[in-house]
Amino acid sequence: MYGTLAGALSGRKIQFDRHLFTATVDGRIVGIGKTIRIESITLHYDLTIPPESRVVTERALAVHPEGCPAHQSVKDAIAVTWDATLHLGEEVIHLSSESPSE
Repeated sequence: MYGTLAGALSGRKIQFDRHLFTATVDGRIVGIGKTIRIESITLHYDLTIPPESRVVTERALAVHPEGCPAHQSVKDAIAVTWDATLHLGEEVIHLSSESPSE
């Protein structure tokens, strides 16, 4: 999903520093003994963008899972969510797949 989001941002001509764009991933594994499975995955994005790109970036975040082959492959078996910290000049906002805008 990280690469899909980077592609969506680039395709929309949103200026961002690829070295400052990071993602960490948390996964929840459930089960007992040898019978375990991945129950959920959450991606945590951190991204710096120009303030004037906020609306377009929010849209890219909202739709990027639909364009991600990995997400499409596991979405029916594993709950996949994301959240994002966007740095917009002096402003910092937090978005998530559960509530894409503040």
